[in-house]
Amino acid sequence: GCLTQEKIVADCARHFIVIADYRKDSKCLGQQWKKGIPVEVIPMAYVPIGRDITRRFGGEVVLRMGVSKAGPVVTDNSNFILDWKFEKVHNWKEVNMAIKMIPGVVETGLFIDMAERVYFGMQDGTVRIRDPPIH
Repeated sequence: GCLTQEKIVADCARHFIVIADYRKDSKCLGQQWKKGIPVEVIPMAYVPIGRDITRRFGGEVVLRMGVSKAGPVVTDNSNFILDWKFEKVHNWKEVNMAIKMIPGVVETGLFIDMAERVYFGMQDGTVRIRDPPIH
């Protein structure tokens, strides 16, 4: 779990290019990827943060648990990860800012308007390229 560090590196990069497989390619967030949006949080605040996100935006928030160890996943920064499984499409810019303003939230997994270009490795071996929309 190095969500916050990944976002810092992306923000500092001169060019931020994303490479992903076809399972993450979708027209709107949540169409393909169903595991939720990760939110890195201070450990003591994970319960109230989860309640707050659910109350304000709906869906379900779960503490990410370790696969090969007992207890929650601990990030490289000694924090916890909440996975928010949302029910509907939101204005993601507003949601991202609102979640980041909740006391105890360190960072979200929403990389909004950061990627210069995205390359998707398709199932047949081809590559699909997506550029950001022009505002």
